[in-house]
Amino acid sequence: MQTNFAPAQLADPAMAASEKILRTCVHCGFCTATCPTYLLLGDELDSPRGRIYLIKDMLEGGKPASQEVVKHVDRCLSCLSCMTTCPSGVHYMHLVDHARAHIEETYVRPAGDRFLRALLAQVLPCPGRFRLALTAAKLGAPFRGLVARLPRVGNRLAAMLDLAPAGAPPREPTNRPGRFPPAGGQAAGTPARRVALLRGCAQSVLRPDFNAAAIRLLNRHGIEVVHANEGCCGALTHHMGKEESAHAHARQAIDAWDAEIAEGLDAILVTASGCGTTIKDYGFMFRDDPAYAEKARRVSSLAKDVTEYLALLDLAPVAETDLVVAYHSACSMQHGQGIRLEPKTLLKRAGFTVKDVPEGHICCGSAGTYNILQPELAAKLRARKVANIERVRPDVIATGNIGCATQIGKGTGIPIVHTVELLDWATGGPKPAALAGVTPRLEAAE
Repeated sequence: MQTNFAPAQLADPAMAASEKILRTCVHCGFCTATCPTYLLLGDELDSPRGRIYLIKDMLEGGKPASQEVVKHVDRCLSCLSCMTTCPSGVHYMHLVDHARAHIEETYVRPAGDRFLRALLAQVLPCPGRFRLALTAAKLGAPFRGLVARLPRVGNRLAAMLDLAPAGAPPREPTNRPGRFPPAGGQAAGTPARRVALLRGCAQSVLRPDFNAAAIRLLNRHGIEVVHANEGCCGALTHHMGKEESAHAHARQAIDAWDAEIAEGLDAILVTASGCGTTIKDYGFMFRDDPAYAEKARRVSSLAKDVTEYLALLDLAPVAETDLVVAYHSACSMQHGQGIRLEPKTLLKRAGFTVKDVPEGHICCGSAGTYNILQPELAAKLRARKVANIERVRPDVIATGNIGCATQIGKGTGIPIVHTVELLDWATGGPKPAALAGVTPRLEAAE
């Protein structure tokens, strides 16, 4: 793609990076075949190629964001399926991140939008506030009909009520900063293994059992787990274009993990793939920050999805787990991080029958805060995803991202768990609570 940025514009590192991305695009349109919003709406401007044209015109012309640009960029899920499809290697993620930051800086949203986005940015990254918000959602649930009729923001506030669980799970004892040593201590003569595990923000409230399973599994295999006091990784506000807030969260995480790196870390593990994609991108995010560039690169280089790390271990199943598992690969897992085989291979080795979901490359509609900010499109994508999952008739759904688990779980009665919960169970841990009513076929046959 030909570009005409002025030299003064290219002096800005963010603009220079985006200009390079724009020049990589060859207009082929392969991305339109796998873009969820284009599949739903059939509008070229709601495809990656269309958005690239809009972003190019906005950035190259030095223009503030227009209502049209905002509409179509807001509809983008950042699922990154287009990056998997693109034969030219267009780094759409960095381009749309830049566009969102530019929108946040130059566009004045309607008051209702500003309120809702500020609310999400102040509540979701803070577990204490989020837990209080879930209590408020429970109290507000009977008034959903009235809330939905509020002008401008009613549909999105109703979506928040719909997504909220009936009640927050009980607090998990391991959901705190601290060190969790291997079961039985470190075996004599074996090298010490030590990992940090992201506690997360929303996940630590909604599904603390995810990390609890990871800690049990790692401890049983001789690995010390550290919960640093890292807080939110910044992914949620980063994808809303709130660059200052996102970078503040990220700096806190980088500082916390860098202190642990100094004491020796094999890896920084993440059980929420949406967070993992952002953490692995810290090196790019802070590339021009003299105080954080090197620390950010260190953190990014150690960041791994939990299944990436578990694939390096010798996990021996000890329990009969004869269940059919539909594996839902989160977009941030398969497109953002390129992790496609490890989770399925681990589940198969653990004794599960693993089924691929038809149209597995298409987003479920979660996408961070997308299912709140774009509830109608998200609901259509969830219905499409659930229909495809139910076609393979699984006993359980496994995924590696809290957003997907919440989104899909609201559309089906099939239990949904984290991949690591199934691996923990198969290798000697407790049966996931979500599977309390599910009987393995071998037991049923007896």
